Amino acid sequence: MPITGPLCRAARALVQWPRAQLATESGVKLKKLRAFETGDVDPGDAAKAALQRALETAGAVFLDEDDLGAGVRLRFTTRDVKQLRRMEGEGGAVGEDDV
Repeated sequence: MPITGPLCRAARALVQWPRAQLATESGVKLKKLRAFETGDVDPGDAAKAALQRALETAGAVFLDEDDLGAGVRLRFTTRDVKQLRRMEGEGGAVGEDDV
């Protein structure tokens, strides 16, 4: 799925990166990134791929377009997954229920 300016801006907000950090991490010039996010410029396929890779490395997950449209969400961190797994067993052993 090709990244769009609004998706880039949303993903950047989710991973809590300022534009300058995304520009540094992706190798895309800050001016070009700003223009892409506001819809003024298409930076080209190589720049869009670099932006998407940097954002995915930071934890953004891009969702393909479906009935609701394309989107982006934040991936669970390894620490989050460990906590979720620990909480799943909090209720104790599963027993028979003859109600």
